[in-house]
Amino acid sequence: MGGGSSVFTHQEMDDYQELTYLTKKEIHHVYKRFRDIRPNDRNFSKHDKLNPEEIYSLPEFSVNPFKDRILRVFSSSGDGSMTFEDFLDMMSVFSESAPLSIKIDYAFRIYDFDEDAFIGIDDIIEVIKRLIGDNYSATLKEFSEERKKDKESIKKDPQQKVDEELKQVAESLRCFSTHQLKDPELF
Repeated sequence: MGGGSSVFTHQEMDDYQELTYLTKKEIHHVYKRFRDIRPNDRNFSKHDKLNPEEIYSLPEFSVNPFKDRILRVFSSSGDGSMTFEDFLDMMSVFSESAPLSIKIDYAFRIYDFDEDAFIGIDDIIEVIKRLIGDNYSATLKEFSEERKKDKESIKKDPQQKVDEELKQVAESLRCFSTHQLKDPELF
């Protein structure tokens, strides 16, 4: 990694390894990815903050329909801007070594658009809109309206509905590939 080892103090590296699901080599690679977002800024360091548009320049984010939600959830300031530690936390959660329970927790936060700690009908509709675009068919609109009527059944037994949703999220995360997030030589 060249001069990469001087980027972090020994204590910082120990802390990062303890607080993430990444190895020392992976942490250095994540820093390189963070640093490469502003390749021409010689003064850019791990203490600087990237704005969302800069992060969207990464291939993983350029076409992701949930990019704004992902950044908002991982941003310590809640505005989508990211420090290196925010970026490291995000990459750690999306790594293959992160436990499924952690991935589910963050997926829940990403899909909870109204941030009410519940994946409701409006959240599900927003997920569908983002996945297939605003030009979804009249059939889907009709289905959405029918599902809104089902809110009462959800209110009667919300835990059962949450359990079902978590199982579906877990299954969808099994299909999520983190290979795009990493350099095969380093991870």
